[in-house]
Amino acid sequence: MLKYRIGRREFVASVSLGAAALAQPGGAAAEAGGVGRKFFFILSLGRIGFKATFPDAVHLAAKHGFEGLDPDAGYFASLSDDALKRVLDDLKMKNLRLGAAGLPVEFRKDETTFADGLKRLPAVAATLQKAGVARVSTWIMPCDEDLTYLQNFRQHAYRLRACAAILKDHGQRLGLEYVSPRTLWRSRRHPFVHTMSEIKELIVAIGTGNVGVQLDSWHWFNAEETADDILTLRNEDVVTVDLNDAPAGLSLDQQVDNQRELPGATGVIPVQAFLGALRKIGYDGPIHAEPFNAALRSKPIDEACALTAAAMKKVLLG
Repeated sequence: MLKYRIGRREFVASVSLGAAALAQPGGAAAEAGGVGRKFFFILSLGRIGFKATFPDAVHLAAKHGFEGLDPDAGYFASLSDDALKRVLDDLKMKNLRLGAAGLPVEFRKDETTFADGLKRLPAVAATLQKAGVARVSTWIMPCDEDLTYLQNFRQHAYRLRACAAILKDHGQRLGLEYVSPRTLWRSRRHPFVHTMSEIKELIVAIGTGNVGVQLDSWHWFNAEETADDILTLRNEDVVTVDLNDAPAGLSLDQQVDNQRELPGATGVIPVQAFLGALRKIGYDGPIHAEPFNAALRSKPIDEACALTAAAMKKVLLG
């Protein structure tokens, strides 16, 4: 996922579940009740602009009080079964859980590139399965220069259905993130999926039963959605969650995808309403900061992790 996240950031810079699986208001979401937090906050180094080995990421997550971290399929694949077990035992001892892995298939380009990635997916999914990773996620480019909305929709449904079927064979769910800033989806000739309602339609079209939403407070805000929109989802409809804030003093027409803030930094995004809705639906998966913030990236990695942990604890734990 990090690989493709960076690709999206570079693009921005260059242009300056079936229907029944998606609950409706008053259904399962309303009955989920409880105000307690079931989700766990993890360290996602790629999302705050850093790279490190998996053992180093484990050290940083434990040091700064995170409750988990991103999995690393490449690292896991390099280990023997015994070595992987030792890694997993160490995570358990440190009370760290694994979040969602990025989908390692480039489905946005030509058919050959997609087919090559799809061939490699079963091996990656098997590795993740051995590590106990049951969540995989990716994002949807909200525009295209050549494909119309319908053409793009059909291509996404076909390609992501193939990916989801392989993941399903390995007990994994696929989360799809809609990308909402107007500065991005208006940047090419043909706008594409960029709202929760549209991502639901794509999930229905895929139809494999193991596809849900990667929910991001930034895109939720840019799509002008509310807590009520989140309450149309059930816990099982949400695969993973990104949390962030937006720069102050900008209209929605001025918000740029790779210029964000740490959660709670400005108060522009109503983070507590977002989190409150997740509590109500009983969301029990990973949640991580994704600020795409240049000031944070300029700091030493240890300091950046400390600042990220502090921001997450403040908005989640008070």
